[in-house]
Amino acid sequence: MLHLRLITPGDRTDAVVSAIESMVGTTHLVVLPGAAREPRGDLVLCDVAREAGDELLRKLRELSIERDGSIAVENIDLVLSRRAEAAEEEAPGEAADAVLWEQLTEVTHEESTLSITYAAFMILATMIAACGVVLDNAVLIVGAMAVGPEFGPLAGVCTAVVQREPRHALRSLGALLIGFVSAIIATTVFSLGMDAIGQFHAEMLERPRPNTGFIWQPDPLSFVVSVLAGMAGVLSLTSAKSGALVGVAISVTTVPAGANAAVALSYGDLAQMWGSVEQLLINLGGIMLAGVLTLYGQKALWRTQRGRWSRRPKTT
Repeated sequence: MLHLRLITPGDRTDAVVSAIESMVGTTHLVVLPGAAREPRGDLVLCDVAREAGDELLRKLRELSIERDGSIAVENIDLVLSRRAEAAEEEAPGEAADAVLWEQLTEVTHEESTLSITYAAFMILATMIAACGVVLDNAVLIVGAMAVGPEFGPLAGVCTAVVQREPRHALRSLGALLIGFVSAIIATTVFSLGMDAIGQFHAEMLERPRPNTGFIWQPDPLSFVVSVLAGMAGVLSLTSAKSGALVGVAISVTTVPAGANAAVALSYGDLAQMWGSVEQLLINLGGIMLAGVLTLYGQKALWRTQRGRWSRRPKTT
């Protein structure tokens, strides 16, 4: 379930309470008149089944509560209450399938912010992958995939497209582009430095690499895997099953492709460099396409659920 903490202007508290009471899947309603000091207003608390959370938030935003007061939402890990059980039973659908669009927008906005930390993770992940490429070490490749933060901006682009927010889409694309360009440049310099101290050699890149040769040799299966990973990644975000993101990260060769391009560039191997770039673009495109289609599918599903809510009376 979700716990909502609202600060409502006094003249809208009755409307807020009415919206909560009429909504299926809500319970534990508490109203404390005049309890809020900044901003001034009434404090309203309630719990709501995750399946009904997005619809309730939509109604609250129609009352402009987020503009003149505040709306805070928390996940409840454990609630022992028969009323809570009844609220979850009367809300249509399953909690794991519910999408909180406001939360998704906030999470992807934060994860797609171009920051020093984001750039550092991108550069470090690409450098780790470069070591894996040269050593033909699959363990290092998997580790680099898990460290790479690129799925945040990818999810940000998908969410912004579905929510029709072009400014946020461009912002996420910018973070993605700058992150990969800076990582490739830094890793090229890193590769040259490792060559200078005798740790990297051109022969290590050119020799047969059964564990990592696929990185710069894209095929139709590369696109299929990226599409499947994009669907899994978006589902893991919208269903709050963030643990699945690790599996998504290690199933797509975005960071390793950037690393292979950087190492190949440092040795002037243009064939491997362009093959790696092609692999990178295929994976990025497949993830974004799958993410957008998955979110549109979920939006259509919950539009149907909204119709069920409007026709289903709240039990008392």
